[in-house]
Amino acid sequence: MEPVTCRTCATCVLVEKFSPQHTSVQWTASAVAACAEFTGADSARVRTCAALRDSVEAAVAGGRIEVGTRDGDVP
Repeated sequence: MEPVTCRTCATCVLVEKFSPQHTSVQWTASAVAACAEFTGADSARVRTCAALRDSVEAAVAGGRIEVGTRDGDVP
């Protein structure tokens, strides 16, 4: 997983891209607390942060995050 900083709120999460459609994001408690889209909401009910999604896409487009596969993990 690679760190990605949100271009809107500057919070940092860990991201892994398995395909163009599949993104895994690991949120810490401090990242959830800093995200404006999660503030005051039940984070389990908020599906995504649009600003972070845009930041991840920019990281992929800029070559900072590679789109990989999990083929090596599957027996």
